[in-house]
Amino acid sequence: MDLKKIKAPVNTTTIDKNLVDAPTSNIYEAISIISKRANQINGDIKKELLEKLDEFATYNDSLEEIFENKEQIEVSRFYEKLPKPHALAVQEWLEGKIYHRNTKEDSTESAL
Repeated sequence: MDLKKIKAPVNTTTIDKNLVDAPTSNIYEAISIISKRANQINGDIKKELLEKLDEFATYNDSLEEIFENKEQIEVSRFYEKLPKPHALAVQEWLEGKIYHRNTKEDSTESAL
């Protein structure tokens, strides 16, 4: 995921309910899919952030020596300014970038 090219809104915006539930015709199912995708995005962002911050890590047992690293601060600020994972997931959902299927419907079709 390229975080620099993300066009999701950073602040709160109102989204039409009919746009959200259009692919599934069930708002609860749509929200469940979006929340699962938001959890995936959050995990990816967290993993990427920890990898970048690990480059700056110093392993000292001394509590007196705490260094302020400007690059580390800039990386942290960049990730703080990103849109929240749920906003990214909603944007992907509205653009049709999330693949989903209902396994219950698939099992009933194969039983026939």
